[in-house]
Amino acid sequence: MLLTSVATLLATAAVLGLLVWPKLARAELWRATITPLASIIGSGFLVVGPVLIHAFGGWAPLAMLLLCGVAYLFGVTMRRNITDRHQGNNRHALSLHAEMASSWVLALAYVISVTYYLNLFGAFAVRIVAEENQLAGRVITTLVLLLILVLGWFKGFSALEKLEQTSVSLKLAVIAGLLAGLMVFGTDAAFDGALLFNPVQTGGWEALTLMFGLIVTVQGFETSRYLSDEYGAAVRIRSMKLAQWVSTLIYLAYVIFLAYLFSPGQTGLSETAIIDLMGYVAPLLPALLILAALSAQLSAAIADTGGCGGLVRELTHHRVSERQTYLLLVVVGLLLTWAADIFAIISYASRAFALYYALQCAVAALNSVHGDHVLRDRMFFSGMALLGLAMALTGTAVE
Repeated sequence: MLLTSVATLLATAAVLGLLVWPKLARAELWRATITPLASIIGSGFLVVGPVLIHAFGGWAPLAMLLLCGVAYLFGVTMRRNITDRHQGNNRHALSLHAEMASSWVLALAYVISVTYYLNLFGAFAVRIVAEENQLAGRVITTLVLLLILVLGWFKGFSALEKLEQTSVSLKLAVIAGLLAGLMVFGTDAAFDGALLFNPVQTGGWEALTLMFGLIVTVQGFETSRYLSDEYGAAVRIRSMKLAQWVSTLIYLAYVIFLAYLFSPGQTGLSETAIIDLMGYVAPLLPALLILAALSAQLSAAIADTGGCGGLVRELTHHRVSERQTYLLLVVVGLLLTWAADIFAIISYASRAFALYYALQCAVAALNSVHGDHVLRDRMFFSGMALLGLAMALTGTAVE
């Protein structure tokens, strides 16, 4: 394990150093890419690997590729809408209603995703001192939700903006270290003839709806669309593509290692299963994962809380204040935390984002009135809208 520990530390330190390198930190494309990239791999990275190897065994990498592929196709839609808005293309009257509806759905998705992030925060926080304890995790989540309400109500979140950049750098560095450790661990296993090909446990309709319920693990690329105050359309489109390609490579490498190095029996199926698995790779990895998870989930929750407050205030033309939205968000978050387990919350978030993507696809289809491929574009965007709707209606939780 010494070699894996050394590889983990070196990769973590190298990537952290690269991310704080002033020349890279100031590069416009990278700054525009880091937001969607961090959003995509922020929480999903912690839970999706163990879930996929439990359900799909040796075929887990293919399931991961399909998830990333569907997300990329939804990204095509988002990039088309960025272009249409930038070019001022004629907007179909119905598309304006679909756009408004999608914004409300996005606000709902924010509420659920904040709950998802903070339930992960609670679960990982418990693992600092004890084994899994759902009650303790819920208590911690409750306290953090109330803390966010107090901060948002009395102070605002501007003082915590630097936390997001720090947590993003830490998270990406730890992921690099984890992949480096897995590479060394996997090389040793290959030479020892210890690679595995686990059997599939889930198939047919159950497998499809499970995949639908995991779309939130590859969600986050759409944040590029809402950075128009900072970047032009061309940069936002390029950054979204780059974030999706990089996150796909990271996810595939991660799931390939997990699928062929571990058996489902080595850990229970839980939101913190990755901690137990990484304990086999290097002793320091669980601690690094917990540190990265806590900072990442807290910063993501704060960012989405602020985003939800601003979005609702805009949609209601200032009739509902940001404070009132924060209060509603926390009330809903508390209800979800105590009424559902984290895998159910993940499926709710997935279904909300799937409905948002479906409405965005409808916007793109309705606005496809110009160019040489109008029929092709309308068929594609309409098909994606139907897929998003199917995901929203049938996505299920991990059991």
